Amino acid sequence: MSSTTEGPTDHTAERPAAREHDPRKARKALIGAYVGTSLEWYDFFLFGTTASIVFAPLFFGGEDPALAVIQSFLLFGVGFIARPIGALIAGHYGDRIGRRTILMITIVAMGVASTLIGLLPTFETAGIVAPILLAVLRFVQGMAAGGEWGGATLLAVENAPEHKRGFYGAVVQLGSPTGTILSSMIVAAVVALSGERFLEGAWRIPYLISIVLVAVGVWIRLKIDETDDYKQAQAARSATPHEKQSAPVADILRAAPGRLIVGIGTYLFGNAGFFVLTTFMISYVTKQLGLPSTVILTAITWGAVAQIVVMFIAGKVADKTSPSIVVAVGYAIAALVAFPIFWLVDTRDTALITVAMILGLGFASIPYAPVGTVLTQLFPVKVRYSAIALSANIAGIVAGFMPALAAWILGFTNGASTGPAILLLILAVISLISAIIARRLILKDAQQQVDQYSGELLDR
Repeated sequence: MSSTTEGPTDHTAERPAAREHDPRKARKALIGAYVGTSLEWYDFFLFGTTASIVFAPLFFGGEDPALAVIQSFLLFGVGFIARPIGALIAGHYGDRIGRRTILMITIVAMGVASTLIGLLPTFETAGIVAPILLAVLRFVQGMAAGGEWGGATLLAVENAPEHKRGFYGAVVQLGSPTGTILSSMIVAAVVALSGERFLEGAWRIPYLISIVLVAVGVWIRLKIDETDDYKQAQAARSATPHEKQSAPVADILRAAPGRLIVGIGTYLFGNAGFFVLTTFMISYVTKQLGLPSTVILTAITWGAVAQIVVMFIAGKVADKTSPSIVVAVGYAIAALVAFPIFWLVDTRDTALITVAMILGLGFASIPYAPVGTVLTQLFPVKVRYSAIALSANIAGIVAGFMPALAAWILGFTNGASTGPAILLLILAVISLISAIIARRLILKDAQQQVDQYSGELLDR
C-alpha cells in the first residue's frame, strides 16, 4: 500500500483542501528543517559524548569513578525530563502562532545553553555549584530539543508533496546522525590534538563552537515560510471565530489519549535505543573494556554515516510501500541484532567494534527514518505539533535515563554485557508492538476518510 493511502490523519472534518505544491518552497523548508535540526542535535549529543569522558571526572566530587559515571548519566537524563516541558510549550504555541517562529526560538536557546556549558567552572574551582549550573543548562538544552523535533518534522512534511512525505520526514531524521557525526568527529579531533590537555580545558572548544553554528541555523531559518497545512488550519479557525479554542494538549488528552500512548511507544526505541548504543557504549568501551575513547568515537562516527545511507534508502522505500510498514520491519530487525552488537563489541577488536556500530546504528535507522511521518499521520492537524512533540519527548524521558540504567544493570551483572543487550531488546520489542498498532489506526482513519468521501459523492 502506498504512503498516499496512509494519508495524514485529519479526522475527516479537518481534511485539507487540495493545494498546489510549490517545489521551491518545499526544498527551502526541507533544508531549513534538516540543517537546523542537525545543529540542534550536535549540541544535544555533544553532552552525551562528553558525559563520561569529561563531566564524570570534572564536575562530580568523590573517589568512585563508577559512581561519577552514573551521576553524569543521571545529569544527562535531566535534559530528557525537560523535553516534554519544551514540547508542551512549543507544541501549544506552534499550533497557535506557527511552526517557524517556535523553531527560531528553539535553535537560539540550544546554542546559547551549549556555549555557556563551555564556559562553566569545574567542581575543583566552584564545588557543588558546578554540577548545579551544568544541570540548569542541560535543562535548557532539553526544553529546546523538546520543541525542535516536532516543529522541524512538520516544517518538512507539511510542505512536502503528498507522494514524498515519507522521504521528507526521513531527511529531517538525518539531523540525528549528522549531529552525531559532528559531535563525535569534533570531540575526537580535539582529543587527538590536545592529548592530556583535553581535560584541562580543550574539552570546552566543541561547546564554544556552538555559537557559530547557531548563527548559521538562524540565518537559514529566517528564509523559510510557514507551512501550507498550518495556514489551512488557521484559515479554518478564522472561519469559526466564536468557536472556543482549547489548548492542543487538552484536545489530545480528551480525544486521543490512546494514540498518544501508541505514539510514545512507537518513538521509544528511536531515542532510548540510540543512547544505549552511543552514550552508554562510550562508557562501556572506555571504562569496562579499557579501550581508548577514540576507538568508540570513531566507530560511532562510521555508524552515523551508515545511518545517513540507511535513512535515505528507508525514506525512499517508505514512499514506495508505506511508512508504518518500514517502521515495524525496522524494529523487528533491531530486536534481532541487539545481542550480536554487544558480542562484537566484547571482542575488543577495533574493526569489529566499528562493524557493531555500523550494524547497530544502521539498522536502528530503518524505523527512525519514517517514524516522524508515521506520527504525523497518527494525529489531526490542529493538535499535530503538540501530539508528535509529546510522543517523542515523553519517550525521551525514558531514553534519557537509559545510559544510567544500562550502567546500573552492567554493575548488577558484574560487568557482563548480557544485561544491557536484554535492555536493548526489550526497547525494540515495545516499539515494534506500538508500530503495529499505529499502522492499524492509520489504516482505519484512511478507510473512514474514503467512506465519508464516497458518501458525500452519493449525496450529490
